[in-house]
Amino acid sequence: MGKPFHVYQRRQLLRSYVSVVVSIGLVLFVVGILGLLVLNTQRVAQHVKEQIVLTVFLEDLAKDVEIEQLQTMLSLASFTKSATFISKAQAAQEHSAEIGEDFMDFLGYNPLKDAVDLRLKGEYVNTLSVDSISTILSDKSFVSEVVYDRPLIGLLNQNIERVSLLLLICCGFFLVVSIILINNSIRLSIYAKRMVIKTMQLVGARKSFIRRPFVRKYVFMGLLGALLACVNIWGLLQLTLDYIPTLTDLMDTQTVLLTFGGVVILSFVITGLSATIATQRYLNLKTDYLY
Repeated sequence: MGKPFHVYQRRQLLRSYVSVVVSIGLVLFVVGILGLLVLNTQRVAQHVKEQIVLTVFLEDLAKDVEIEQLQTMLSLASFTKSATFISKAQAAQEHSAEIGEDFMDFLGYNPLKDAVDLRLKGEYVNTLSVDSISTILSDKSFVSEVVYDRPLIGLLNQNIERVSLLLLICCGFFLVVSIILINNSIRLSIYAKRMVIKTMQLVGARKSFIRRPFVRKYVFMGLLGALLACVNIWGLLQLTLDYIPTLTDLMDTQTVLLTFGGVVILSFVITGLSATIATQRYLNLKTDYLY
């Protein structure tokens, strides 16, 4: 004996709702990941820039007092991320470990100099600021020279700007695509109920009365899709951090929560507007055009 028609109809309706929720969730997942990348672009750029090192080599005759004054000045400077003093003996030891032999046995002396490894804050890592800082340090009588990779700094800033622009374009593109896909999913779902909408209207129900349950239903489905997207984003983040633990400092809780909030608000706005517009369309449509 076949199953009752209402059971079959209920299953079809459930599948339709699940399809809409999954579609919304997948689209919001992609948008959320891109949004997270955009929000972290500046943080990642700062982190990369702060890996650039300016090496301040000191004269052999530099006094301990002068070296201490230099370190104090650098530690208090607004542009300093960190300043580490490396003695010539320490530098020789590290260099010998790198090449696998003691080069001082061959030369008979240590040709290296005392130095300070200076890391700048990200906002100061540009050719203009670095050149200015280098000039100030080079003017000191006990400073031999300041060494840094100037072409690398210029190339780094150019690439960061390009990547930031590309991410913004991609995020904008997928945002438009997400609006279109979610809107189409809701329109197709409401299209299947166009007869119900028109029947309710013909028996005297007000447009606002007919429209309200549809908007509520699809906003709720949108929120379910947003929840699905957030859970998947969180899972992907945890999986990524397991393989790349260093990203923990770059993915702070505030940014992740801001992304989740954006995904929820986006789902609320898109589903609410799409359901309202789609329902209104069939409310305004003449009966002859329903078929």
